[in-house]
Amino acid sequence: MTRGIHTADLHHRLGFKLVMTVGVTLLVSMSAWAYFDIRHQKEKAIQRVVATANMLTETIRLGAHYAMKLNSRQDINEIVSDICRQEAIENIRIYNKKGQIRFSSLPAEVDTTTNIKAEACYICHRNDPPLSSLRLEERTRILRSEKGHRLLGVISPIYNERGCSTETCHVHPPDKTVLGALDVVVSLEETDAEVVFAQKEVITLAVIVFLVTTTIIFAFFLLFVTTPISRLIEGTRAIARGEYDAGVDLVQNDELGELGAAINDMRRQIEEKEITLNRKRDEYQNLFELVPCLITVQDRNYVLLSYNQEFAEKFAPTPGDYCYHAYKGRDRKCPHCPVERTFEDGNAHYGEEVGVNKDGTPTHWIFKTSPIRDESGGIVAAMEMSVDITQTKQLEEKLEVSEKKYQAIFNNIPNPVFVLDADSLEILDCNDSVGAVYGYARGQITGGSFLEFFLETEREHYAHRIKESSTANQVRHRDCSGKTLYVNIRIASYDYAGRKVLLVTTADITKRLEAEQQLIQASKMATLGEMASGIAHELNQPLSVIKTATSFLAGKVRRKEAVEEAVLSTLLCKADSNVDRATKIINHMRQFARKSEVELVKVQVNKVLESAFEIFSQQLKVRGIQVRWETEKHLPLVKADPGRLEQVFINILLNARDAIEEKTVLPGYPGGEETITIRTAREGGEVMVAICDTGKGIPKAIADRIFEPFFTTKEHGKGTGLGLSISYSIIQECGASIRAFSEEGKETCFVVRFPVKDEGR
Repeated sequence: MTRGIHTADLHHRLGFKLVMTVGVTLLVSMSAWAYFDIRHQKEKAIQRVVATANMLTETIRLGAHYAMKLNSRQDINEIVSDICRQEAIENIRIYNKKGQIRFSSLPAEVDTTTNIKAEACYICHRNDPPLSSLRLEERTRILRSEKGHRLLGVISPIYNERGCSTETCHVHPPDKTVLGALDVVVSLEETDAEVVFAQKEVITLAVIVFLVTTTIIFAFFLLFVTTPISRLIEGTRAIARGEYDAGVDLVQNDELGELGAAINDMRRQIEEKEITLNRKRDEYQNLFELVPCLITVQDRNYVLLSYNQEFAEKFAPTPGDYCYHAYKGRDRKCPHCPVERTFEDGNAHYGEEVGVNKDGTPTHWIFKTSPIRDESGGIVAAMEMSVDITQTKQLEEKLEVSEKKYQAIFNNIPNPVFVLDADSLEILDCNDSVGAVYGYARGQITGGSFLEFFLETEREHYAHRIKESSTANQVRHRDCSGKTLYVNIRIASYDYAGRKVLLVTTADITKRLEAEQQLIQASKMATLGEMASGIAHELNQPLSVIKTATSFLAGKVRRKEAVEEAVLSTLLCKADSNVDRATKIINHMRQFARKSEVELVKVQVNKVLESAFEIFSQQLKVRGIQVRWETEKHLPLVKADPGRLEQVFINILLNARDAIEEKTVLPGYPGGEETITIRTAREGGEVMVAICDTGKGIPKAIADRIFEPFFTTKEHGKGTGLGLSISYSIIQECGASIRAFSEEGKETCFVVRFPVKDEGR
């Protein structure tokens, strides 16, 4: 019996049931086998004895046949006596047809008559007329001797043969079929003893086979079924007790082994599930305890069944305390109790409530109640969760004040401010300054497109630029009357009312641009004034050529001298070309002095430099100033206003000329090369223009002020101080940069860098 199995419960055990079932089945099978085997052996033994007795009967009949023909009783008696000496033969009788014993191994029986309806005679005489032919089984009988052992009698009929009906024999009529019978009785004592011995052997073998087989089956079940099942049961009970450390130690390559492995897998999965469940339970418990809100569970009488740590710390309820007493110090439930409504209708309820803390400060809550149901669906309790929103309420009040303040600031910003949808550029909102600048009321433009302020030809360009960049300068807009405005635009993206928007601010720079235009124009006029002597010299040279040609021709006419055709052609060509030159100089001056709208286009800086230099070529040559060109061909185009850019280069060239002249008049000037170098090149993503001179340079003390308005180092009356300042503004409008590099007493270089946005020419 394995550990944990009681005798009283043995008949309930699977192993016992299996062993008993197999044992009983085996016992019945072995018993049936033994029974039929013993029966078969008995039948075989009897058949063998019957066959032997029948053979003996035939032997006796054949041996006595001759003596019977001679009717020699002595011979027959000797034959019968000799055969009866064999141990197994009990008796031999020869009956005549009337049942009289004619010969017998027992002399006392001779000539006695037996009842033909009894004993051996009954076999044939049970029918009338008697049977003349029987099978061997019908001629065999079993009887018991006086000593108690069994006897086997075989009776054989003696037929009337042809030789028995002749005169030489005792005559029997031919119509007689059976003359008598030969009855041989043999002992079955030895045969029965052999059968009993064989029966004992079979029973003993069956018992041994049963016991051995039952023992093997029991051992098999004990080893491979009962013990593994006990381990499985113990392992399963350990799992039920929550003991997951030790699994089922069962290593078998059969179904029980697979069951053990499955139980181990189940143990691991249950352990993992329990660990997860415990973790979830702890998490839920922690959430319940540590969640930053008030949670209570109440019964129908509003008694606090459970509450979390937040509630305990805030209200310090006593055991069995009521909800209304813990929350508000009341003696009865609140007039509009959400818990009561939850018990009544079984639904969750929401709301907001104002109360007073224990310290007397006002507080605001939002609450939600939910029913807690049992398995049958009945409401057994209600959960109430409250969140203190006092700070939120205070923030809402501050936010409301802040929004009013923001709205006031938004509406009083002096510049127009637009709130645009980031994708469609729809105007979602705007401030009051829009009306002052554009002439529209807020309701007129809200819901419209911001692009309607732009010229129709420029809308597509600025639609992309507004979405991609943060600034746009000197943009042309139209107000409500169609008047053109120039504005600078500043763009910022942010979230507004849950959507991505663009905050666009515009600044009206129309008047400033007009003032700048006037200032630039004044600077141009001042520059033309400074260049007057140079321009006069430039015009004087072609006029002198024309004067010389016309004077020569006039003299010839007065003297009535003929003019050679070649000379006349040469003089006229010279006069014509110089007229063109003078016209070009005048047109250039007129173009330079003309007031024009600002328009940034793609220009080639080398051509602008050459145009600016044309005005100075002769006067620089007269002053002995050499100009060195180091320009790179095929430069990328840059964005600029060509007229204004030419003004920048003219201003720089004027300053270079003046710096060289001022250096030559300095005391102790040793002389040297007086040169202006004009250099252009592409450097990375920029086009660089450098104009360098060998003048007196810029002192370090004033190097940072040279681009300031009205700052000049020239003598009074020789400079306005606007040239470099205006040049700086013009360069900034192009998105370029300008810097001055100088070494006092040696040289000065003004370097302008233009960004290259594309390679288009």
